[in-house]
Amino acid sequence: MEILIKVAQFLLSFSLLVIVHEFGHFLFAKIFGVRVERFQLFFGKAWASFTLGETVYAIGWVPFGGFVKLSGMIDESMDVEQMKQDPQPWEFRTKPAWQRMLIMVGGVLMNVVLAFVIYVGMSWAWGEQYISNKDMVYGYAFSEFAEELGFEDGDKVLTIAGEEVLDYSKILPNIAIESDNRVVEVERDGEVVALELPVVPIQNYTEDAEFVMPRYPFIVQEVVEGLGADKAGLMPGDSLVAFNGEKALFFDEYTDKFTANAGQTVELGVVRDSAGVDIMKLIPVAVSEEGKIGAMVSAGDYIKLRSTNYSFWESIPVGVKRVGSEMSDYWKQLKMVVRPETEAYKSLGGPIAIGSVFPSEWNWMVLWRLTAMLSVVLAIMNILPIPAFDGGHVLFLLIEVITRRKPSDKVLIYAQSVGLALMLFLMIYVTWNDIARIFIH
Repeated sequence: MEILIKVAQFLLSFSLLVIVHEFGHFLFAKIFGVRVERFQLFFGKAWASFTLGETVYAIGWVPFGGFVKLSGMIDESMDVEQMKQDPQPWEFRTKPAWQRMLIMVGGVLMNVVLAFVIYVGMSWAWGEQYISNKDMVYGYAFSEFAEELGFEDGDKVLTIAGEEVLDYSKILPNIAIESDNRVVEVERDGEVVALELPVVPIQNYTEDAEFVMPRYPFIVQEVVEGLGADKAGLMPGDSLVAFNGEKALFFDEYTDKFTANAGQTVELGVVRDSAGVDIMKLIPVAVSEEGKIGAMVSAGDYIKLRSTNYSFWESIPVGVKRVGSEMSDYWKQLKMVVRPETEAYKSLGGPIAIGSVFPSEWNWMVLWRLTAMLSVVLAIMNILPIPAFDGGHVLFLLIEVITRRKPSDKVLIYAQSVGLALMLFLMIYVTWNDIARIFIH
């Protein structure tokens, strides 16, 4: 059932993205009097279709992509016979270059508009929830890999690539995708320290779930009956401040030390409130074979989820900002892909990888957020100057405007063939990555 829910959300999201994108081409084609012969969701032979006016509307069998077939245009249909006929006034090729260019960018524009509308709606309906970086008064605990890069436990992250960090959840992704300015400023022992991070494979970041974690003191909230903490007499409210005679104030310090001393008895320095007076005690506590003492801490007392609500009009600039941020982030990711040392190309995924990010339970907020993000991705991918993509058509139109000469049909057919071959190669590559993640890695 979980897989079916994931698939259903993916198909709903992807169908909306494709329909909106193709509607952008369709809309501008209709505005400029270009005949739309076919509007199809998904590729392959149609399993359902109907005709309305001069256009056939259809749904294909292969749930990937879609297209509109414009009269008098060399596209993925490779209908070259039509181009041998005399040009007609309703054909794409007879329209001025600026009209043809708007028809080509119409899909990209509509995807950007869709993302904007979704972000405005989400901001208005649910507001924004985030963990404020400023609330991390004890700084962060870092993984072994992060320490190799120069971070130290207790560092407070101030800026990444010169931009102030406001949201804790943005720290790891912003560091991972930044390829140009890799300077991170942290506050360490009251001083600002600039770290120049090397370029490393992006998997080092994406596979490190503990790269940066909020730091908080070890204050016991509850003890588990029968385990070491309970037998030693630890009580809710006790603060752990020392481990085997060494100062240790934070929860992350103890998790490592307990693991290293599994099956042994350790001496903990405990501060306990007694009638308003803090009393320091040294208490021997048995650590289980699993590296646990049975004392639970409430991280929620130190990690606060902030919420900001917006009116409809306030949501509009928020939507603009979120679209701009997503476009900037995805552009940075594309730049990482073409840098071999980042090995970002290994992270490219196809339909299986995309579908896997949808939740296993139906969640409208996550569904809309992912749809908006994918809409931005689709817009940027399509505007790239690659033959067979919208950006490839725009490139040839710009050449036509500059040179005042139309590229020949032979050139356009060749370019379209090359672009389709590249698209096929990309689909095979990302599908192989999906399969490799499941059955090999």
